[in-house]
Amino acid sequence: MPMRRALKLSTLSYQELVMPIRSFIVAATLAALTATSFAQDKVVYHINDTASQALAGLRNIRNHLDVDPKAMITVVTHAFGVDFLMEGMKDRNENSFATTVAALKNRGVKFEVCEITLQNRNLKRDQFIQEVDFTPSGVVRIAKLQKEGAAYIKP
Repeated sequence: MPMRRALKLSTLSYQELVMPIRSFIVAATLAALTATSFAQDKVVYHINDTASQALAGLRNIRNHLDVDPKAMITVVTHAFGVDFLMEGMKDRNENSFATTVAALKNRGVKFEVCEITLQNRNLKRDQFIQEVDFTPSGVVRIAKLQKEGAAYIKP
């Protein structure tokens, strides 16, 4: 019986053998390209100094979403970068950071504060605006997001 199968395969033409494989490869490639074109961009913005990065970072994020509204953006803060997320903080123009952060949060942006920073600076969670989440370590979180494919931006 095995001999007959071998003989039967050998009588198949090149077209009969290759065309189904070629069709499968084309279909798989098209499926992969379609999935990629609908994938959302993941981005992590790294802020560790409010004075030099917060205002520019928030502006960059707003512009980013204006061009790519489906981008999945996470802002990870640590050290002195957490300050703009504290209750009552204002930018150099005396505008509340909380207003801008709330608007970006409504557009899907996640804001994360490093808990190691809280410990090192004797800060409490209740000193921060309600839009923030907390992460055990800011730098570990950034590394994990990058490992998951997030682009890294430092304003």
